[in-house]
Amino acid sequence: MGVPEQLADRMSMAEQHEYLRSRFSRRTMIRGGAVTLGAVVGGAFVPGATAQAAVPTRSTAPAAQKVDGRLVAPFGRHLAYGNDPRTEMTVSWQVPVAVDKPFIRVGAHPWDLSHRISAEVRTLYTPAGVGASADHTQYYVHAKLAGLKPGRTYYYGVGHAGFDPAEPHLLGTLGTFTTAPAHKAPFTFTAFGDQGVSYHGLANDALILGQNPAFHLHAGDIAYADPAGAGKTADTGFDARTWDQFLAQTESVAKSVPWMVSYGNHDMEAWYSPNGYGGEEARFTLPDNGPDKKHLPGVYSFVHGNTAVISLDPNDVSFEIPANLGISGGTQTTWFEGQLRKYRAAKDVDFIVVFFHHCAYCTSTAHASEGGVRQEWVPLFEKYQVDLVINGHNHQYERTDVIKGNTVTKKLPIGGTAYPETEGVVYVTAGAAGRSLYAFTAPDSYEGHEHEVDSVASFVNTKDGKVSETVAWSRVRYLNYSFLRVDVTPAPRGRYTTLTVQGIAETGDRIDHFTVARRAK
Repeated sequence: MGVPEQLADRMSMAEQHEYLRSRFSRRTMIRGGAVTLGAVVGGAFVPGATAQAAVPTRSTAPAAQKVDGRLVAPFGRHLAYGNDPRTEMTVSWQVPVAVDKPFIRVGAHPWDLSHRISAEVRTLYTPAGVGASADHTQYYVHAKLAGLKPGRTYYYGVGHAGFDPAEPHLLGTLGTFTTAPAHKAPFTFTAFGDQGVSYHGLANDALILGQNPAFHLHAGDIAYADPAGAGKTADTGFDARTWDQFLAQTESVAKSVPWMVSYGNHDMEAWYSPNGYGGEEARFTLPDNGPDKKHLPGVYSFVHGNTAVISLDPNDVSFEIPANLGISGGTQTTWFEGQLRKYRAAKDVDFIVVFFHHCAYCTSTAHASEGGVRQEWVPLFEKYQVDLVINGHNHQYERTDVIKGNTVTKKLPIGGTAYPETEGVVYVTAGAAGRSLYAFTAPDSYEGHEHEVDSVASFVNTKDGKVSETVAWSRVRYLNYSFLRVDVTPAPRGRYTTLTVQGIAETGDRIDHFTVARRAK
């Protein structure tokens, strides 16, 4: 991406950003941020529903000539919850060229889409020389909806001047979304990391859609537009157009299932912003309740039913890939503990699920475990009895026993049950969503093909480099494409409410299952 490798090795993400901006700014018309945020306006479609405005910035992209809107179809639709999944939803999409007056239509029925709300355009410009493509401009559109009714399914269509989804011949372009319920109720969610664009990614998406999840968690390394993933800009393979392919691939699920992303090392793209996340901020609208929107836009939380979900940014604490190490100045960890304290005390929240990219515990020969995560966050997982930790980064499936104090407190065989209130935390690496697979030092051991071993040789990334370790907590290992399914079953107060966790292979076979149980509040 234009920084000599000998310089990139010594540069932080912010320093690489400054280098690129000074080198390529002469090719642009206006200096400044790479994302244009047009104002969102529009009226309500249900009582209290609004589309919220964004703050405009400047753009480095030349003004684009608009084409006849009748010839342009939106693509890459993807949903995300707002701060309150019961009443807020963002619908996002992409158009291949600039269009006039983009909007969304929303209603309770496909034949009643009279409510039309203007949408926000974010224009992302990548000049020739920053990666593998020529000058490339991408147009992302967002409609942030509020005042929705809990547990309600809505129909929507996205369009622009010349392309109205309410027209009879375009009704096939409509999508749906369902808000979170107002009360505790059973639901399913799915999760994985490290998808990118591939046949395996498509296969996993098809299976995920069949699980009928309420939402999906993507634990970092989303599209792999930057294939190097070291937080360095020496990689000439960077290609912003990969995001166009990814969003088109993902649309089959993400147009109806909130696709909640967390950022990994391959998601740091230095051209767009000092923190590397300017491109992601153009493509995604996530909850904005995190500690530091400027530096850590991928850190947030939400509650669905009886389950709180927290997204973290491990680039902030990674010793292995330190391009953004310390970017929050400790505010992320402070915020995280506050969230854990709040949710553990909340009367309507039983479970806390945390997802992020780098692994706390994994025996992959590629990245293995991240010592920064163990140092900063594992003590908090244990202190506040986190029920499930989901990671990516390592391209395989691995699940631990119950761990506390860096040791096994309870062996958790396939089909077993963990009680986090008294025993410890279970960690799942679900990083086999589509990218090329890694390796284990020990043999695979999964449902129907169990091969238990007493210990596994591995390592942990520390501030002083890799440190070898021999571990006893690696319970399930599966070296092929897969994802995670979690079924949440509430229970009356005082009885056990459960998370039933399953590892599902690309073939549809179950490779692992276990239960997390705690007494309902």
